Amino acid sequence: MATMDVFTSNAFSMQSLLAAIEQIDYKPQFLGSLGLFQSEPQPTRAVFVESRDDVLQLIQTSPIGAPLEQRGADKRKARTFSTVRIAKGSRIMADEIQGIRAYGSESELHQVQAEVVRRMAQLQNDIDLTWEFHRLGAVQGILIDADGSTLVNYYTAFDVVQPTEVALNIANTTAGALRPKIEAITRAIIRAAKGAFTTGSSIYALVGDNFWDDLVNHEEVRTTYLNHEAAAALREPTAFSTFRYAGVTWVNYRGTDDNSTVAIGTDKAKFFPVGAPGVFQVAWAPAEFMDVVNQKGVPLRPLTLVDPSGRNAFVDVEVYSYPLYICTRPLMLRTAKRGA
Repeated sequence: MATMDVFTSNAFSMQSLLAAIEQIDYKPQFLGSLGLFQSEPQPTRAVFVESRDDVLQLIQTSPIGAPLEQRGADKRKARTFSTVRIAKGSRIMADEIQGIRAYGSESELHQVQAEVVRRMAQLQNDIDLTWEFHRLGAVQGILIDADGSTLVNYYTAFDVVQPTEVALNIANTTAGALRPKIEAITRAIIRAAKGAFTTGSSIYALVGDNFWDDLVNHEEVRTTYLNHEAAAALREPTAFSTFRYAGVTWVNYRGTDDNSTVAIGTDKAKFFPVGAPGVFQVAWAPAEFMDVVNQKGVPLRPLTLVDPSGRNAFVDVEVYSYPLYICTRPLMLRTAKRGA
C-alpha cells in the first residue's frame, strides 16, 4: 500500500518533477506554436526595456567650409516592468493513493509518480492556457488578468496612443472595396516598425468567427482563389483554418470552447507582425524558492509539499511560473471590425 514516505524520494525533487512535466503533451495553442515571443530568462523580477528615438533627418545643403549642422543626441528612455506570478496547486489526500499497490513490474513509487504527473498535467494545462491568454493580450497591446483587470497597457507604458479601430465593412461586396483598406492597415504596421519589419517579416490577423465567415465568402477573396490553383480550397471546410490574402495571413482563431475565456471577438480582427525581431519577447523571472535563488528564470517550477503538521494527511502538488509577455512596439498592432 502506498504511503506518504515515497514523497521523500529524489524522484519528487524539483529537478525530477520538471523533467516529468516536460514530457507531457501540452495542449495545442496557436500563438505558442508560432514561436512569436523571443525567450529572455532573467535573474531578477524587474525587466528593463530601453527605447531610442533614432529618427532619420534630411540634411540642409551648406557652402563649402561652413560650420556643420550638429545632430542632436539620441533620446533614450528606460522603462521598468515587473514579471507576474502564475501559480496553482492540487492536493492529493492520503486516502486517494491508499489503493495504489505494487504489482507486476511496477513499483509503488512509479505508480505514485504517475498520479503526481497526472495532477501536474492538469495544472500545466491551466498554466499553458494562461500563457496563451497573456500572449493574446500582448499581441493586442494590453495584458489582461483572469479577472479582467489590466496588468500592463503597453500603449500607455510607451507613451503612444492606441490606433483607432478600422471598419472594413466586409458586407460591401463592391469590387475593389476591401483590398485597399487591408493594405492601408499593413502599410501603417510597416511604417510603425522603425526598422523591425524585415524581409523575413509578415503580418498575421487573428479573426473571430463572424468576421471569418464574411471574409472567406467575400466576392474579392473568392475571385482571387477562383483564378488560382488553390481554387479547390473553396470546396473544403474553412473553420479554424488559415489562408493568405492581400499580404496578410488570416487565421480563424480557435480559443476556448466557450468562445469567450480566451478568444477573439466574433466580429473582430487583430493584426500583428510575425518574424519582426525584438517586437515580442517573454521574460522568465526566477522562482521564490531558496534552492533556485540567483538563478535565471525558467518557464515552470514544480513542487511537492508533504503535510507540514506531521500527520501525513496530504501532499500538495504545485506549479509556478513567472513570465512577462512584452510588446515593445505597440503601434505595430491594429484592430479591425467587420461592420461599417
